[in-house]
Amino acid sequence: MTVSPTADGESDAMSGQPGGASPTIGDHALDVAPATEAPAAPIIVWPGTPYPLGATYDGAGTNFSLFSEVATAVELCLVDDRGHERRIALDEVDGYCWHCYLPNVGPGQHYGFRVYGPYDPDRGLRCDPSKLLLDPYGKAFDGAFDGDASLFSYPLPGTEEQAAERAAEFAGAAADAQTDAEDPAAADASEGDASDEILSDDAQSADDTAEVATPAAIGSAAGPTADTANDEAAAAPTSETPPEIGSVATEPLPEDPPTPEMPQLDSLGHTMVSVVINPYFDWQNDRSPNRPYHQTVIYEAHVKGMTATHPDVPEHLRGTYAGLCHPVIIDHLKALGITAIELMPVHQFMQDFVLQDKGLRNYWGYNTFGFLAPHVEYASHPGSAVTEFKAMVREFHNAGIEVILDVVYNHTAEGNHLGPTVSFRGIDNAAYYRLVDGDPAMYMDYTGTGNSLNGRHPHTLQLIMDSLRYWVLEMHVDGFRFDLASTLARELHDVDRLSAFFDLVQQDPVVSQVKLIAEPWDVGEGGYQVGNFPPLWTEWNGKYRDTVRDYWRGEPATLGEFASRLTGSSDLYEATGRRPLASINFVIAHDGFTLRDLVSYNEKHNEANGEDNRDGESHNRSWNCGVEGPTDDPEILELRARQQRNILATLFLSQGTPMLAHGDELGRTQDGNNNVYCQDSELSWMDWDLRETNADLLEFTRRAIALRTEHPVFRRRRFFAGNQAGWGDPEVDIAWLTPAGEEMTNADWDSGFARSLAVYFNGDGIQEKDERGETIVDDSFYICFNAHDGGIDFRLPPEVYGPEWEVALDTTSSTGDREIIAAAGDLVPVGARSVLVLRKVG
Repeated sequence: MTVSPTADGESDAMSGQPGGASPTIGDHALDVAPATEAPAAPIIVWPGTPYPLGATYDGAGTNFSLFSEVATAVELCLVDDRGHERRIALDEVDGYCWHCYLPNVGPGQHYGFRVYGPYDPDRGLRCDPSKLLLDPYGKAFDGAFDGDASLFSYPLPGTEEQAAERAAEFAGAAADAQTDAEDPAAADASEGDASDEILSDDAQSADDTAEVATPAAIGSAAGPTADTANDEAAAAPTSETPPEIGSVATEPLPEDPPTPEMPQLDSLGHTMVSVVINPYFDWQNDRSPNRPYHQTVIYEAHVKGMTATHPDVPEHLRGTYAGLCHPVIIDHLKALGITAIELMPVHQFMQDFVLQDKGLRNYWGYNTFGFLAPHVEYASHPGSAVTEFKAMVREFHNAGIEVILDVVYNHTAEGNHLGPTVSFRGIDNAAYYRLVDGDPAMYMDYTGTGNSLNGRHPHTLQLIMDSLRYWVLEMHVDGFRFDLASTLARELHDVDRLSAFFDLVQQDPVVSQVKLIAEPWDVGEGGYQVGNFPPLWTEWNGKYRDTVRDYWRGEPATLGEFASRLTGSSDLYEATGRRPLASINFVIAHDGFTLRDLVSYNEKHNEANGEDNRDGESHNRSWNCGVEGPTDDPEILELRARQQRNILATLFLSQGTPMLAHGDELGRTQDGNNNVYCQDSELSWMDWDLRETNADLLEFTRRAIALRTEHPVFRRRRFFAGNQAGWGDPEVDIAWLTPAGEEMTNADWDSGFARSLAVYFNGDGIQEKDERGETIVDDSFYICFNAHDGGIDFRLPPEVYGPEWEVALDTTSSTGDREIIAAAGDLVPVGARSVLVLRKVG
């Protein structure tokens, strides 16, 4: 099958790079070619294959495949650099996958799909061929969503007149097409003119260069239906089949123009487009560091926020993948002792139209739609997002740092029933989204975003698994953090540990071998599932965060839970066969206060977000140390600095896997804003000048991480056995003591006013083997925690546990230093609200 050039002899851009050659800008390789004018030649169309889905370039051409169970016809639309399209009817359909292969079409080709089928929102059916739809498997995207009314499949205020005009045009096109179907000769003579009728006003020009690829030789442009038995689905009249051009119609044409409920405004020119990529890349023998969890220190970061103000990153690289892997950034992470960087969403995401109207932006990126594509705005050169992302991963791996992605498979950017139709909604709404039982016009919303992906549908699950596998195999990432992961485990409505999603992950030979981190909650009923994920998984431990915050702000009756969180949260993970490392310990993450703000504000201050401070969490478990916000009181400033050190020391000395939020090592502030999702500005970016202002905090953080890294007693792979033998037996692996040096009793644990305790970690009692089967032996430590507002003298253990003890870390010191060596049984002063870590010597 071939598709001829446009009627006036001009042609659309069919750019490609035969043989996999990647174009360059200067010395910078691109993964897509700049759009160019193509020779005026017919497009050759071969049947292609249903798998793999998406656009797959093989060096000679590209295979296109799209899943839609509800579609009655699908068109592949090739878009040139002028914004004109050529439509190719996908006549081949296998298992609801519509496909073709185009020789000589390669990297740089812009494309989309138009899906014909029933539009009946009350039945959950939302096909709308006036929308150029993005490929759910798209590996790159270009352009922008401009918020135009054409992105929506219902009339926005002020668009009724446009809808009426478009309906009249549609009626005329349908009548012309019906005449052509009755007179094939007339159809041949008028093909060029008829093609104009199905273009939007915005896509047309005096040249009339857009063309519909439906020559008579291939029969109906509608092609075979996905399910000829689906008569009920085919009953909706508004968008069943495209107008027939130059062929005999095999499907009935619309008898009526589009209804006001679907205004038929063409979105071409107002939406992003999918882009064919060049998959070939020189990985230079790249290998994952593949660090086990007990050697892992995670650093949560934002691609732009991490580099936007760094003076040593070249200006044109700031805020990009290339900037993030710049040597100065990697050196900073390595000096800290970071082994894995967890990137906030880098899947292609959409800007929020409401935020844009307020002069704000979707900064965090939890509004994704391109599950196989790196976000284009983080590329330093147009068309290079894929190549730059791969190069970034390669550089991190060369430095021994793993790359973990924060992924959002629980919802998409299309929002609720009033959202735009840009991809999934128009392709197969009921397959991709969970609809309300009994009211399929509405979406189930377990995420607070307006919709939830339908994890019960096999093709939606396939998309998620294909995406995960792609990022591991093709992009070389080392793990994933799943946003609102409970949503993925909902079979009917309840979260189910035996859900199909967990089964697929468990059985997948690729995905099951990387780091899998759950945010174990969502906003739905029963969504809080901390401790309930299957054995392969680790979890953001929200209880750890809350307990550590409560302890250090002086909440009563917290000692028992604080001790549990410090030792790996066995109450959450041991019963299900998991180990302490299943607990991803964090006190600060992107969502909420920074560490500095946690000790500087009692209340959120989100006025800059334009919602009258109504957004964001109100119960932050924070304490401002006596004054709300900025102050020049030296005592309060010193206390705030010490509280930050207390939290950092607790984090890195706890059993489990620690995660540090970017900038907390520098004392980054957001001025009390605990919800900077919309603040793409200096408010949310890292301030690298703080390296000098807060150099002591940076040094303290390095010391705390180094203490953990150098001593396996702080990163055990198994839970403590406990002190069943009783205090006084030197073989115990752990012991809890009062400041007086006596073993903690039930009364001590239950005391509502006690805010101090000591813990003994026995380095000779680890009872684990290293990689070579040797028993691990470490130093022993005695750690004193004092959350009281006054200093306390702690008595050291008797000589059987060690003759002398030296200070390894002291949070009363700005850098953690303190030159003290004390003998067994001595009293050691521990400052108000501080941590003292002592190491056995001799």
